[in-house]
Amino acid sequence: ADETVAIDWPIPLAEAIVSDADRAHPRLADVSPMAPRRTVITGAGGQLGRALVALLPDATALDRDDLDLTDADAVARFDWAGVGTIINAAAWTAVDAAETDEGRRGAWSGNVDAVAHLVGVCREHRITLVHVSSDYVFDGQTEVHTEDEPVAPLGVYGVTKATADALVQTLPDHYIVRTSWVIGEGRNFVRTMADLARRGIEPSVVDDQYGRLTFTTTLADGIQHLLQARPAPGIYNLTNSGPTRSWFDIAREVFTLVGADPETVSRQTTADFAAGKVMSPRPRHSTLDLTKIQATGFTPPDADEALRAYLS
Repeated sequence: ADETVAIDWPIPLAEAIVSDADRAHPRLADVSPMAPRRTVITGAGGQLGRALVALLPDATALDRDDLDLTDADAVARFDWAGVGTIINAAAWTAVDAAETDEGRRGAWSGNVDAVAHLVGVCREHRITLVHVSSDYVFDGQTEVHTEDEPVAPLGVYGVTKATADALVQTLPDHYIVRTSWVIGEGRNFVRTMADLARRGIEPSVVDDQYGRLTFTTTLADGIQHLLQARPAPGIYNLTNSGPTRSWFDIAREVFTLVGADPETVSRQTTADFAAGKVMSPRPRHSTLDLTKIQATGFTPPDADEALRAYLS
């Protein structure tokens, strides 16, 4: 019985019979609190991984050199003690290469086997898993995709992402963050268009794929929000907000923002762009409905405003 704790005991401690064990028990002020459970970020060297590491500097950041998620034995040997959350930002993202024989095996290993290993770890150690999914799980026939729309992937990459989502959904504590058109540090569509504009090159860009950009800062902020707010486990769409655009629209806006002539950007169809190439089919419509995550209290910034800030 700790006389230093302000508890209104039914019998005053001075009148109670207290055992020797209770008398010798450490007082609350002398007890060391349990350390908070750690967060692990996988894929820490990628576009999203870098944004997560910047936002969550106390997290354990792992890249492939630190832990090969496709190696079941390596994952099992890793010290998961004290880990409360894994944010899986690792993935095989070579969408077109996944349509080749070698790429198909790599995509399955990186996007399915690796996730299966993480799911096993999370089940064994009661860890919350945050897994990043993709608009490629859809066929793109619906103009705006909700979280409960049945998946219908068009290509190998989409099949691997949909399979991984199904694995993650077997866990009691999980968040599947479904996103699209990710833009962060490193090479990406926006940086490529900006570079072409500055070099005076006139690109031809597809005008029949539609969606919204997702900046990695927004994606990282949204993931942090889910872990703090702790809404019900499940799938949450997460992109920047605002009107749906085509890649052609975005390219023209990038040219304008860097001071180049947007009229030098020409349009073409996806079919023309893909002619003669080994290329994964793309969903025509990639816009994700944001109602569910907005209902948790998170409002993603407007994509057009985020694009201006990104290029400023």
